[in-house]
Amino acid sequence: MKAGFIEKLVRRLDRLGPGQVEELVDRLVREKGFLEGVFEALREGVLIIDPDGIVTFLNRAACGFFGLDAEGAAGQRLSVLVRGLEWESLTRPGRPAVSRDLEVFYPDNRYLNFYLAPISEDVGGSDEILGYVMLVRDITESRRKAEETIESEKLNVLTLLAAGVAHEIGNPLNSLGIHLQLLERQIQNLPKGDRDALREHLATSRSEVQRLDHQLKEFLYAVRPVAPKKAPENLNRLIEETLAILEPELSSRNVQVNLQLDPELPLLPLDAEQMKQALFNLFKNATQALPGSGGDFAVSSRHTDYEIVVTVRDSGSGISPEMMGALFEPFITGRKTGSGLGLLIVRRIVRSHGGEIEVESEEHQGTTVRLFLPRVEKRVRLIEDHSPRWVIEV
Repeated sequence: MKAGFIEKLVRRLDRLGPGQVEELVDRLVREKGFLEGVFEALREGVLIIDPDGIVTFLNRAACGFFGLDAEGAAGQRLSVLVRGLEWESLTRPGRPAVSRDLEVFYPDNRYLNFYLAPISEDVGGSDEILGYVMLVRDITESRRKAEETIESEKLNVLTLLAAGVAHEIGNPLNSLGIHLQLLERQIQNLPKGDRDALREHLATSRSEVQRLDHQLKEFLYAVRPVAPKKAPENLNRLIEETLAILEPELSSRNVQVNLQLDPELPLLPLDAEQMKQALFNLFKNATQALPGSGGDFAVSSRHTDYEIVVTVRDSGSGISPEMMGALFEPFITGRKTGSGLGLLIVRRIVRSHGGEIEVESEEHQGTTVRLFLPRVEKRVRLIEDHSPRWVIEV
């Protein structure tokens, strides 16, 4: 029933007789019951939320997904009912609608997808938000089957290439590194003028060997996922150490990094080397997205009662809509140089730690990447890994 009808009804109440009022109330009750009946029949979860994040209605399916009681949940904040959802973040200005996957562990371990959209009304020529509707779907089975199929196909292709690459490139690179070290020792015996010129060429050669070695390791890691060896770690420390590794490149490209790290960040169960690899890839992407004249990108960390969030935001070239749909596909990249494996590896590392990755980008407006890492280690991942186990660790 439209709001205009209700307003007209209220203005006319004093003119209606008892019989007419009874008839109208009965009509309101029937229509309310009809709409609730429709919502209850849906397999998708439906939640109606006011502008302050208070749940005013939720159907049976939503209660089942989140293990809630309809009467007890009504009137509660969404962030209290569903752990991991921050209302202020979901409804911040300039974000009219949100679609996101969510993993829940109670009452059942499952994957959900929710779509949150505002309910607005034109008031005096501007939209006034009256509340929000949240639609929730269970994507557990479809996600499991899709990921198994995709991962299997990718691994079949990549594994065939990996064996040849490891032998044909890895061994010659090791040999080149050894001989470059020997050349460096021999250069010490040359006259200073010759020594300086040769050192410049030697430095270039060593840099290129290191670059090829890094790309080889990325490729091998993409096809040989290694189970993380977790220990309590300070994520801020890993961020700072990774930036220190990149410092020479950042200085040469005139790139500044704005750090906003949470000083109260709790320790997390992490594989330090794997997480530094993920951070390295993110920082490298942010650096390469900036123009040749330099610029800056921001790195921040924060925590809630249930997760730690790391955000990497740049103001670079952004990602085209076409590329957004293939962010995690191997060998697909929007840059002239690059393997297209960086974000694939980041997602694998983050998911192996029980977390998720979120990417927001608009072409020519920059990119924001968020890593959501749970504070409590997840003992079981729902999607089984059917990929072959490898002994070699990269």
